[in-house]
Amino acid sequence: MLKSILTTAALLAVLATGSAFAAEPATATPPAMKDGILVTAKGMTLYTFDKDTAGKSACNGQCAVNWPPALVADGAKASGDWTIVTRDDGQKQWAYKGKPLYGFAKDTKAGDKTGDGFLNGAWHVAK
Repeated sequence: MLKSILTTAALLAVLATGSAFAAEPATATPPAMKDGILVTAKGMTLYTFDKDTAGKSACNGQCAVNWPPALVADGAKASGDWTIVTRDDGQKQWAYKGKPLYGFAKDTKAGDKTGDGFLNGAWHVAK
């Protein structure tokens, strides 16, 4: 009985931490720059991940749930410092200067930067 109660409590805790930053729809144009920081069309802060290599995302599975990739709409074209990388799941993701871009599930409103320095400093606000 106690095990069942603890399991239910753990499940409810996970559900309660739902993602405020739902992945935004794929866009045909690259993210914008606001006050020197890259943001989505809705003004949500974008991040880079130290474990990524140029042109390759290392954030997949649960990582991509917590750090939704900035997805590219079909037919979008890269130019200048903006590139498009293909993720392990086949989706296309925006990258800036070769670094894939992500949102953060714990950012709740435009301008939040709660993911900066997360995971022992591996996540950074994209500038």
